Amino acid sequence: MPGAMHLRIWDVEHGACAMLHHTLNGVAGRLAMIDSGDTHDWMPSGFITQTLGRNRLDYLFITNADQDHMSGLQGLWDAGIDVPVMHHNPTFGAQAFAAVKRQSGPLTRDAQRYMQNLGTFTAPVEYPFDSSMGGITATMFYNPWPLFQKTNDLSLVVFIKFGRFGILFPGDLEGPGWRNQLSNAAFRTMLESVNILVASHHGRDNGYCEDIFDYCRPQAVVMSDKAIVHDTQNMVQAYRYQVMKHHANGVFVRTSGRNRHVLTTRRDGWIQFEVDDQGNFGIETEYQG
Repeated sequence: MPGAMHLRIWDVEHGACAMLHHTLNGVAGRLAMIDSGDTHDWMPSGFITQTLGRNRLDYLFITNADQDHMSGLQGLWDAGIDVPVMHHNPTFGAQAFAAVKRQSGPLTRDAQRYMQNLGTFTAPVEYPFDSSMGGITATMFYNPWPLFQKTNDLSLVVFIKFGRFGILFPGDLEGPGWRNQLSNAAFRTMLESVNILVASHHGRDNGYCEDIFDYCRPQAVVMSDKAIVHDTQNMVQAYRYQVMKHHANGVFVRTSGRNRHVLTTRRDGWIQFEVDDQGNFGIETEYQG
């Protein structure tokens, strides 16, 4: 479909938040958000209401049921934002979620909101994503509870496509979760269409699965993380190696006028992709990188 996709991966330090929408002739379409991470001075709810001037978030995807992926979730409701659709791993229900989370203490306000949402977001979707986002599509995969019991391996894996462009948000999937998905031919086929890979688990080594690169040949990898902690950036060289095997020049970043193989929110700030209807894309970043 004509027009363009605008997708921004926000710098929410050790967390995750991305927003995307379609534009046609300068008119912005429905708004989608993947995860709702925030920081002490930036919240997705504030950006949606104050900067975008919207009071509706048409589609919300929560890829991982951990606090760093939904720290701004209750803030959406506090700001009075209408959220008609929330996608999540449907096999990991409220009772199982509460049992897992309460092992580490009381539920946060965001976790309470997420658990409440699991019981209320059950009606059919009036405006399905794939037919309502101007040609942008979302394909989702997940491992089943209780076969998998770690929240990371229960991540909702989201492939976003527009034209020939594809970006993969795998949540915090770890090795066992990756390998189970690789047994699915449809998943392997989707991996072949990925231009940009968002590193699982913020770049930690337990989110890295070398086997996926038998099918996935990204032009660049994005890591959403803050300054190096928890060994999250240990795999930069491994991801760079995988990119360079098939794309020696990586991607061109307009902001700095340089080619890159791995982009990180700690170094680049927010990272924005503008994609035309043929799948051609440009990249801008908040900082020079």
